Amino acid sequence: MKTVTIKDVAARAGVSPKTVSRVINGEDHVRAEIREAVQRVVAELDYRPNAFARSLSSSRSYLLGLFIDDPVSGYAADVQHGALIRCRERSYHLVVEPVDLSRPGWQDHVRDSIASLRLDGAIIAPPICDAPELIDLFRQSAVPHVLMAPSVEPEDSGAVRMDDHGAAREMTDYLICLGHRHIAFVQGPENHSASIRREEGFRAAMATAAIAVDERFVLRGDFSFRSGLELGEALLRGPDRPSAIFACNDDMALGLLITAIKRDIQVPDDLSIAGFDDAASSRAAWPQITTIRQPKAEMAAAAVDILVDPSFRRTIPHPDAHLMLPHALVVRGSTGRCGTDADRV
Repeated sequence: MKTVTIKDVAARAGVSPKTVSRVINGEDHVRAEIREAVQRVVAELDYRPNAFARSLSSSRSYLLGLFIDDPVSGYAADVQHGALIRCRERSYHLVVEPVDLSRPGWQDHVRDSIASLRLDGAIIAPPICDAPELIDLFRQSAVPHVLMAPSVEPEDSGAVRMDDHGAAREMTDYLICLGHRHIAFVQGPENHSASIRREEGFRAAMATAAIAVDERFVLRGDFSFRSGLELGEALLRGPDRPSAIFACNDDMALGLLITAIKRDIQVPDDLSIAGFDDAASSRAAWPQITTIRQPKAEMAAAAVDILVDPSFRRTIPHPDAHLMLPHALVVRGSTGRCGTDADRV
């Protein structure tokens, strides 16, 4: 099968190869009707630009980096998938770089990655998106970067996020509407800004409903399945237990569910459990876990779109580089009406 070349695209579209190159690279000064014609031919011929040739003919590598603390987590898998698909659509490539801020010499590792890869841009995932020393390395190297779910709105970079506070408040309101009053909250890591915003949303909903938060039922986890198991033992070992538990992510919610099953506590008849993220674990469990769908893949794709936009590279701060994506409450079998009369309205 003959490989489609840029000259084939140019001939079919009736333009020069240089014009095709400008369209593919997202450059300005191409009329809208010509851009659309070239993009249509690219799709018809299934043209795939040669990344090596493109990098040789310009000062760009067409390579984006995803910097993340735990590249094997369920969260990371969704983020990588969203970024990879969009990079493929935009004729870019993606490299994943793990960053362990607790490891001595991590700064040298990041500097070496930036220098050797010649990155055209970087996506920085939570919680390391809130590490000032890490962000400074990208600023010093003049590498455009987009932060995912940062704690504050950055002035000199892009940002994509969801409303963690509002989503957690919505989930808590839902549990309250089911009649629950003794609601536990399992926190995430204290250095994770999204976890902090989720707890704030939980507390705001409880306060609005005039329900006191029982601080015995607010426990610190680390987003892992194991911490869900351990905290489930702490919350469910005695008769004085919550009627519902809202976990800061789905892996911990799954651990809570396993602990409840182990203790012969019926979910949702005796205990409601809710999570956050809509991870694969929430759908694989039985009963399936009620959760907040966080648009992780969509956020990563949006970060790619920002980085490859030529106007973003020229104008920082850019007015369209800060995005808030919608979430959704996903009701499944792990939550139900409270069965304790004392907890009903």
